[in-house]
Amino acid sequence: MPSQSNKALSADIQHKAESYWSSLKIQAPEITSLPPEQQLELQQMLGLSDYIAEQLCRHPQWITELFDGLLDEVNRSDFDQELHQLLADVTSEESAKSVLRQYRNKQMVRLAWRDFGNYAKLEDSLVDLSSLAEALVISARDWVYQDMCKQLGTPQDANGNAQPLLILGMGKLGGRELNFSSDIDLIFTFPEHGETHGGRRSLDNQQFFIRMGQKLVNLLDQVTVDGFVFRVDMRLRPYGESGPLVVSFSGLEDYYQEQGRDWERYAMVKARVLGPWTTYCDELHDLLRPFVYRRYIDFSAIESLRKMKQMIAQEVRRRQLTDNIKLGAGGIREVEFVVQSFQLIRGGREPALRQQSLFGAIDTLYSLGQLEYWAVDELKESYILLRRVENLLQAIGDKQTQTLPDNALDWQRLCHSMGLADETELRGQIEAAMTKIHSHFNATVGGSDAQEQSDDWTSLFWNIQHDDHADTLLQEHQIEDPELWPLLSHWRDTVSKRSIGPRGRETLDKLMPKLLDELMGQAKPSAAFSSVSNVLDKILTRTTYLELLCENPGARQQLVSLCCASPWIAKELANFPMLLDELIDPAQLYDITSVDDYPSELRQYLLRVPEDDMEQQMEALRQFKLSQQLKIAAADITGVLPVMQVSDHLSLLAEAIIEQVVVQAWHQISVRHGVPEGTSPSQMGFAVIGYGKLGGIELGYGSDLDLVFLHGNKSAGQTDGDRPIDNSHFYLKLAQRIVHLFATRTTSGELYEVDMRLRPSGASGLLVSEIERFGEYQTQEAWTWEHQALVRSRFVFGDHELAHRFSEIRAAVLQTQRDKVELAKSVREMRIKMRDHLLQVSEGIFDLKQSPGGIADIEFLAQFMVLAYSHEYEALTVWSDNVRIFEVLAELELLPVMQAQHLTQSYIWLRDENHELTLQQLPGKVDADLVKDKVDTVIDIYKYILEN
Repeated sequence: MPSQSNKALSADIQHKAESYWSSLKIQAPEITSLPPEQQLELQQMLGLSDYIAEQLCRHPQWITELFDGLLDEVNRSDFDQELHQLLADVTSEESAKSVLRQYRNKQMVRLAWRDFGNYAKLEDSLVDLSSLAEALVISARDWVYQDMCKQLGTPQDANGNAQPLLILGMGKLGGRELNFSSDIDLIFTFPEHGETHGGRRSLDNQQFFIRMGQKLVNLLDQVTVDGFVFRVDMRLRPYGESGPLVVSFSGLEDYYQEQGRDWERYAMVKARVLGPWTTYCDELHDLLRPFVYRRYIDFSAIESLRKMKQMIAQEVRRRQLTDNIKLGAGGIREVEFVVQSFQLIRGGREPALRQQSLFGAIDTLYSLGQLEYWAVDELKESYILLRRVENLLQAIGDKQTQTLPDNALDWQRLCHSMGLADETELRGQIEAAMTKIHSHFNATVGGSDAQEQSDDWTSLFWNIQHDDHADTLLQEHQIEDPELWPLLSHWRDTVSKRSIGPRGRETLDKLMPKLLDELMGQAKPSAAFSSVSNVLDKILTRTTYLELLCENPGARQQLVSLCCASPWIAKELANFPMLLDELIDPAQLYDITSVDDYPSELRQYLLRVPEDDMEQQMEALRQFKLSQQLKIAAADITGVLPVMQVSDHLSLLAEAIIEQVVVQAWHQISVRHGVPEGTSPSQMGFAVIGYGKLGGIELGYGSDLDLVFLHGNKSAGQTDGDRPIDNSHFYLKLAQRIVHLFATRTTSGELYEVDMRLRPSGASGLLVSEIERFGEYQTQEAWTWEHQALVRSRFVFGDHELAHRFSEIRAAVLQTQRDKVELAKSVREMRIKMRDHLLQVSEGIFDLKQSPGGIADIEFLAQFMVLAYSHEYEALTVWSDNVRIFEVLAELELLPVMQAQHLTQSYIWLRDENHELTLQQLPGKVDADLVKDKVDTVIDIYKYILEN
């Protein structure tokens, strides 16, 4: 053992070693005949790593191999040769899985042993791990390719050339800097389209490679009795989870030219084709280069990286990560950002910077004069220290972690392997390294950490102990608000009794003078403080959020202005403090997502969350909804968005979330039961219909979702999984899972309240209906009020075929000829019943929704007109929103233009008032005199149409 062999183990490590030694002696008594120095080294390894100990207890025969040369210098080319030899005669997938996993575990034990025993420098250890991973991936790829070609034929281009599957290794695998227990990010691609030759029937190349990709991921990722090879993450591919698993070179090129994002440029810096190099590899790298490296010096990369780092910092706060040496300030990620910022800025002009290795790139930056020698030295030394700690941490139990230990034993293991005395010494070195890294990060990417000093009068005001002194200060600064000091003083006394820790109290004392400075600029500071203090109450024990407000003037300004403008926003911020992250950059806050971009934005957001962590996926959906709603509300109260566009944004945000909920539900049910024949995640045979406000594209803040689920599967077959169920039962389970995902309450609350009562037969009906049965119900059994509801329905998610069929059914039902007198009677009676049930106002008060002449009356008018005249005018069946229905009615001269315009304007005004009251946390009621001029005309039109 090169070093540490003579250093005594601590009592805790020794106890652990003896426990494993006893177990191992039972499995392999011959270990007691090993030379004393080998016994000593083996015992040390058993004490230092649970992973090594557990694997050797399962495979004691490896011990002899380790001491007979396996611990010597690693010949990386052996990995590939040995794996291909081991797989050469394997004919079944299960056998291939076993070979790969056992080889992986044996070599990982070897590499972990070398790491704990200081047999190699960190840089060499990382390359060893990367080479092993690459060999495992490529040997698995080659085995799957040969196996599939035997079954399906060989994929070829138009000229008859066999087409290979190329694998881009991303992140640390691409940079040959893989850590011990990392997952691997991969992108699959192939050169050209064509079809297979030599099989029973030809298959499109892309279909061949998608099937191959699925098999390959399963071969590497699935957990068996031997564990797994690597956790595989495919979400960096074009379009993320919603995109095909494999695309051609041309598909990659089109995507990155037209839709590639800044974070994808950053990811592509480390992208490298795995396996033996071919002309196809050159072609692929040449294709990607223009996207990654601009021909000019590209300083826009700095801001992109800064925003990415900001997102990571938000994630650290949200997940309450502490002691994280990767994501924390000064962590591993910041070194990568420093180096890659230079690569993105100057790589277009400096070909030498176009490399995946961080170590190589940082040396190149020095040779190009971009970094001083001392900066390179500090960054490399600090990075090596953190990566060494990370590697050892992960090798203790083969767990993917970058969080420092929370127990004494693991600290002792780290210190022993690194030759340090104790936790205090190692912590000191880690903190010093992270401080150096963070200063270089700020100098390169992050701006300055300097904080403004608050020594003005608000600092005195916050610390005053006597009422008369407070009054004097307020008079001196011409603040006439007698309620402010009693309110502030009482709040401060209350806070002093709460346990927020010394760091929290120190931060609060720095923050409050700055916050008071903002409050003093408001019309009534006491009212502003009352609103803001509700938010502060919720974050007092979460010091990171106090620090966020203390360090970001923009965030403080937005907090005060938004809380003053909208108690609804203040309540949202108080209930969900993670929304404070959205206030950091006001430009970003008011730069709301385009209505067409919510689906792609949500997909990108979910890439930050492990695919198989359903709890985090659900939380991420809620956080995305909350943050986007906050942006919409901020734009709403500042007048950036008119009410029609507010509803558009809220409705399309809901649609994007519906899509992801259905995708997640499909994944969960299909894993257990398989799927009906002919279906897939992109062709589910399932549809979601939006009714009510969602159907009319008129969602408000806090609106629930009126949904109806349909499927198109008429066959009586079963699903194709390990636990098959009837197809109809599959869709029922899918619907139940969707409702469950919406309703489950996480830290960030409920996603949406879902109302399913508009489905056929209401609450007593099936949760999901076959689409033709839905059509029969609407035609033969539905009540008039259900046809009214159908007017405000539209297809929001699902297959194109179902969308088309739903539109046909809806149009056919709405176009049914009805007796206008009977129809008017039914609509009028339903309106009276609704008003009797829901209208509760005192004299002189107008309910914006339910009072005569209000929103509901206007909606009923639109529904009546559609049902009464659609059999003559098909154009009335096109739209589900009231504004466009009135436009069509005016164009068809079924309503006088002046009446249609008045109904439209009144409807928009009433909804705008309702939105505003919601943001003020007030009920949707106003003084009747305020609306009299508008609603009297609505009442006249209502009576003329429905009561004559």
